[in-house]
Amino acid sequence: MCDSELSAKLARRQEINEGVREPEALSEANVFNPYTEFKEFSRKQIKEFEGMFAQHDIDKNGFIDMQELKLMMEKLGNPQTHSSLKNILLTVDEDKDNMINFREFLLLFRHVAAGDLTTDSDAMTALANLAEIDVGTAGVKNAKSFFEAKIDKLSIGKKREEEIKAEQEEKKKSSMEAAERRKNFNEKMSVFK
Repeated sequence: MCDSELSAKLARRQEINEGVREPEALSEANVFNPYTEFKEFSRKQIKEFEGMFAQHDIDKNGFIDMQELKLMMEKLGNPQTHSSLKNILLTVDEDKDNMINFREFLLLFRHVAAGDLTTDSDAMTALANLAEIDVGTAGVKNAKSFFEAKIDKLSIGKKREEEIKAEQEEKKKSSMEAAERRKNFNEKMSVFK
């Protein structure tokens, strides 16, 4: 039985490689990890977005629908027209279900942070203000860890370079020693000839 399973898997992989078959898509539930997909946000920010999402998901179904989006914008002090809300949904609703799941919610804030939304509405300004970090209140406490991480990353690269150079020096030294031993051996052999 194991041989047949392995044969079937190898045959499927061969068909995929040859372009005969398309690979099966993984379900989004198995793949989505906000910390790896949205690296521009810190873990703390993602946790805050999670709380914000849960707060505005009034019926607790895991989605923000049009009505909940409307209420969210009203709570932000920026009520929107139906067409503005539709534009927000169209911007991030990848699965076209007219609702925003948590991944799409994070995607909305990614678009807001990048400034690449096509709508001119004040809704984006309100969302941008919601996503923005106020340096006056939050300070620059993460700047130190950011620069320390950058230095560590650079020093890791430097350490690797030094290790490679040390290896090369060691190989050069051992090959020179081997050449010297060979030379000494040949000199001693010449005595017996």
